[in-house]
Amino acid sequence: MAIHEIRVDWGKTLLEEPGTGHNRWHPDIPPVVRCVPGDEVVLETRDAFDGQMGPAAPLEVVAAPNLDVVHPLTGPVYVEGAEPGDVLAVAILDIEPDRYGYTVQVPGFGFLRDVFPEPFKVSWDIADGWATSADLPGVRIPGSPFMGTIGLTPGHELLAATTAREQALLERGGFVLPPSAASAVPTDPAIAATALRTVPPREQAGNVDIKQLGKGAVLLIPVDTPGGLFSVGDAHFAQGDCETCGTAIEMRATLRVRFTVHKGEAAAKNIRDLRFTREDYYLPPEFAAPRRFFATTGISVTKDGVNHSEDITLAARNALLNMIEHLGERGWTRQQAYAICSVAVDLKISQVVDAPNMLVSAFLPEDIFVS
Repeated sequence: MAIHEIRVDWGKTLLEEPGTGHNRWHPDIPPVVRCVPGDEVVLETRDAFDGQMGPAAPLEVVAAPNLDVVHPLTGPVYVEGAEPGDVLAVAILDIEPDRYGYTVQVPGFGFLRDVFPEPFKVSWDIADGWATSADLPGVRIPGSPFMGTIGLTPGHELLAATTAREQALLERGGFVLPPSAASAVPTDPAIAATALRTVPPREQAGNVDIKQLGKGAVLLIPVDTPGGLFSVGDAHFAQGDCETCGTAIEMRATLRVRFTVHKGEAAAKNIRDLRFTREDYYLPPEFAAPRRFFATTGISVTKDGVNHSEDITLAARNALLNMIEHLGERGWTRQQAYAICSVAVDLKISQVVDAPNMLVSAFLPEDIFVS
């Protein structure tokens, strides 16, 4: 077994060190390293905003960051033998967190962006498996490091199809960031002008933000281009199953992975999207399924009494708004409450059958509060 490494200079942005990675998805981006199945690969990763949200970053930066640099990814890694129609199994061997993290509310971004138009920032100290912050006194978040953005590169045909469907959605009024060469890495115009932004998850995974994908998880991703072209970034120390304000506890990290190729499995089983598995707890059970919690619920009815049929998005929104109100009753400001929801509250679909009202529950683990 060989060990391959992609090390980055955390004192430089990706734009200043483009040989370590990229911030767009495109099959013509050349690999940084090559490996064979069974090799171990170590990848150092930058934070999601590529250094803009450091400890000294003021609210003026949070209010107007350069979103064109999101997300700086380390890679690609070319896995020998991986071909379209295969499944690439990515075993997460370890994730080493940084000592600093942040949670930001960027105007115009996040699930409740219409309700929270002002910038806000929480700076976290990470130590001994916990995150604490003077901006949220009395809160202690247990760590469960994972990579928010992790995946493979789409091939040329899927790249074109994805661009077309997202452009059609944009024209229908959807929230889409179309291809843009601004601050793109690589800067090669032939790639930058057509490459996909990294903001949404897609068929080859990407910005999935699944907190169970920490150490011990195995991702099963359909391969769409030779070598798979694996890349990773956007590390999170902890996150609620919602990441509602648009950020978790964001950080830099070092990832260790190992690859296995399952020949022809995606084609034979018509696997089109990410699957994943694990055989142990991603957190101690009392935090993965909190022993003490407070929960709010939401249904498919607007606050002014308009009923929508089978609308899970509206139900989730209402569950979160009700949780923010509850946290306000306990003394937190609305922006503090919004941040707590993003890093610690789990949304669960409680039922999808009792039409017209779907029901979502929001679970707040009480053990994050310390006296």
